[in-house]
Amino acid sequence: MTTSPTRPRVVRWDLAAEAIAVKMRWFGVAVGLVLVETRAGSQTLGNLAALRTILALGAVYAAVDTYYSLRRRIFLEQAPLLVSLLEAVFIGLLCHFDVGLDSPFRFYYMMSLVSCAIRYDKRSTYLTCLLHCTSYAGLLLNDGLKQDGALFARGGGWAFALTVIVMFWVTWVSSALAALLKRTQGHLERLNRALKEHRANLEDRIAERGRELQEAQASLLHQEKMAAFGLLAAGIAHEVGNPLASISSLVQMLRRRHDDAYTQEKLALVEAQLTRIQATLRELVDFSRPATRERNDTSLTEAIDEALNIAKYYKRTKSKTIETDYSPDLPPVRAVRDQLVQLFLNLTLNAIDATDKNGRITLSTRLVDGQIEARVADNGQGISPEDRTKIFQPYYTTKETGTGLGLFVSRKIITELGGSIDCDSTPGQGTTFVVRLPAQCLSGPGPRQDSNARTTASVVPQLRSAAPRGPTAKPATRATEK
Repeated sequence: MTTSPTRPRVVRWDLAAEAIAVKMRWFGVAVGLVLVETRAGSQTLGNLAALRTILALGAVYAAVDTYYSLRRRIFLEQAPLLVSLLEAVFIGLLCHFDVGLDSPFRFYYMMSLVSCAIRYDKRSTYLTCLLHCTSYAGLLLNDGLKQDGALFARGGGWAFALTVIVMFWVTWVSSALAALLKRTQGHLERLNRALKEHRANLEDRIAERGRELQEAQASLLHQEKMAAFGLLAAGIAHEVGNPLASISSLVQMLRRRHDDAYTQEKLALVEAQLTRIQATLRELVDFSRPATRERNDTSLTEAIDEALNIAKYYKRTKSKTIETDYSPDLPPVRAVRDQLVQLFLNLTLNAIDATDKNGRITLSTRLVDGQIEARVADNGQGISPEDRTKIFQPYYTTKETGTGLGLFVSRKIITELGGSIDCDSTPGQGTTFVVRLPAQCLSGPGPRQDSNARTTASVVPQLRSAAPRGPTAKPATRATEK
């Protein structure tokens, strides 16, 4: 069982900084309890009960902050100065109920400034420094009033000034370091995004190369199969052609020696069937011979007719109606004729396979906005939306005996011509393949055809006739015999 790779967790600066601040608060509460309890009973400690109460409130605040942090939220996120004010009051009360200006709790001001610099911007950090200086100045004023000037006489003013200077220095240093870290994080995030984009681009390119390789392998396989088919067809034509030539010579000799009408009629019938077999062999060999890659002016109508002339030998063509509806003003197409024949042969055979008995297939052409549009429509079973997205992929087929290369090769031929092929299908109602050739494929105005160039063919095995190849061939047109 394979598991999908987990996505890397995105680190938010504010949440990471808040987690550090929470740890610093718990550290301050723990150190404060140690200071209070180790000095309990000594004369260097002030109001023990008040200090314990303040530290307990600090622990409650730290617990609430921890709860929010664990839920990936920030307590009082929209009021950073309120948090700074609470910390200034908290530290000032600790110093006041301890020993005043000389209380070791005064160093909590520095710790609070570092925490603020990590969490907030430079402006908020300097405002916090002013709040802490105001809180500390309140201690100086309170102690000075209590001691009637004795504090200033023993240098308390210089100690206050030095502490304030240290506060501003800590504010400056911590803000600069925090800004450097934030810039570094921003740079790393940009590099990470660029790396992800390059990786995605590389994966797309690898996938595209893989698809191209698969398509090239499919094309090579198709060409190898066609080459093998050509060799087989040539061998069959050679082995069958020689006996046919001998039989034809014997029939002609018998016709010269027998003058009665009955014998002449039967020999003429035999000769006609021999001619039909020879024409079929020629069509088979011509279709399977190696095709030239040179593009020439090609009549799309003739290419479709030639494809239909080959499709009539398909065993599933029995009892199915094939109609053609050609536009009278189609210009020639600059393309490889054999490729066009193969294209419409693939589409026609697919339509024949998709239709049931008495099915109807229509091949039509028209000129739309300077483009030739050819349609191959059937009233068969249709294609499901799921299969419609995959039918042009190599080796994908819904047939039991299909190779999955017909539509793939057809799309490749159209793509090389700069055109497009689309599929419009409704399950249960039929399918229409639309081939569009752009204007640059057209070689100029072609010969005008009959405006009523529409033929209907009811194709049955006993009515197949091998029409001669050439521009006048109309393989889709068949007479009805009784």
